[in-house]
Order: sequence, then C-alpha cells, then structure tokens
Amino acid sequence: MTKLLFRDDAYMREAEGRVSAHTEEGGIVLDASLFYPSGGGQPGDNGHLDWDGGRVTVATTVKGADGAVVLVPEPGQAIPPPGTALTQHLDWGRRYGHMRVHTALHLLSVVIPLPVTGGQVGAGKGRLDFDMPEPPENVAALEEALNALIRRDLAVNEDWITDEELAANPGLVKTMSVMPPSGQGRVRLVRIGGGGDVVDLQPCGGTHVARTGEIGPVTLGKIEKKGRQNRRVTLHLAG
Repeated sequence: MTKLLFRDDAYMREAEGRVSAHTEEGGIVLDASLFYPSGGGQPGDNGHLDWDGGRVTVATTVKGADGAVVLVPEPGQAIPPPGTALTQHLDWGRRYGHMRVHTALHLLSVVIPLPVTGGQVGAGKGRLDFDMPEPPENVAALEEALNALIRRDLAVNEDWITDEELAANPGLVKTMSVMPPSGQGRVRLVRIGGGGDVVDLQPCGGTHVARTGEIGPVTLGKIEKKGRQNRRVTLHLAG
C-alpha cells in the first residue's frame, strides 16, 4: 500500500520517494505518493520525477491494486528501476486549481440542497449534476449565496468515522452515483466550518483548500438539462 502524502498535506509540492514496483503497463509505484490518483470526479495529478541521471514526466496518476498509487509516465520515456530514490515534483498550479474547484463544489451542494447524481473537477471549472426536475428560478441568487459562503473564509478540515458510523448516518452521503469507499474500517469526512457553524460535512477522498476564501469569486454557467430529471450546474473560478 502506498503512503498517501497528499492526504497528510495537500499543499506539499515536492517530496522524496522510492520506486517500489512497475506495473505491467509501465506505471511507476512509489512507496509514498505526492500525486493524487483520479477518483471521486477529481483528475489524477501530473508533474515529473527526478533521480540521479534521469527525469520522467508524469502524465496522470491512477489507483492500482491493493492500495497502490500508480504514476503513469508520458510514452517513450525511460523509467527509474525499482529501488531508485527520487524526488517528486507536482504540477502545483493544476493541483491547486483542483483543490479550489473541489471545495467550491462542496459549497455548491449546500446552496442547492438536492441529491447529486454526478460531478467533475477541473483546474478552472467544475460541475455537479443534480436530481433537479425543475430548473432554479433565480440563478443569480444561487451564485450570490455561493460567493457569500466563500467570502466567509470558513475553515476546511477532516474527520474520520468508522464504516459502521457511516452506515448508520446515510444522510452524510450526498452523491447518488458514487458511494464513498468503505471496507477499510474508516471513512474520511470533509468538514466546512466549525463549532456550531458547520455548513457542510460529507465523505470525500479528494484534496481541498484549507479555507474557503482561497477559492476566490466564482460564477455559475448555464443550467443544462441532462435526462428526465437531471440538470448540470457548472461553476467557473474567476481567476
């Protein structure tokens, strides 16, 4: 199982590591990964690896077997052999965009309190699909409510609960299409706000900013109809 450095500190941009194995497809497995693997609507990280005498560009990152994180190199590159000590360099601008958008989408699910049927995180925009039979009457009011939450500069933290506690509290799960990972004994919750002012609490394995103020202003795009009851709401970072 790969140690998840991004889980310990989502703001870490460089880290040491050692090659544990290669996959049959030519992926690189490290003992500890700075790179987030795609999942939960958030894309895998990219960047590059440096070692004595070599460099490889990481195109994306995916989940492997038995808890491994697999770094997928750009085609045609020599990859470091198992046992190689190296330095991981994250494409920080892209990751930070994912963090800002992902946290903004959690807040979007607060101002639109409907079941979520899908979602996708990008570096400058993201979207949630809602079980929304009728379109909202006032999109401008939703946008202002979302930006008001962002401007409050609420703290974003994590909690952990057991699989049994999650099963006993199904209301924590907002997403209908993807269930939170369970079976490992505990589930990570992302909490926005604190004390008696928690505005959102839901299972999530992605990376997030430390405070909502880091998101900055956002705008909402047009609401698109996707199926009989589904509607897609897209948000864009202002900069």
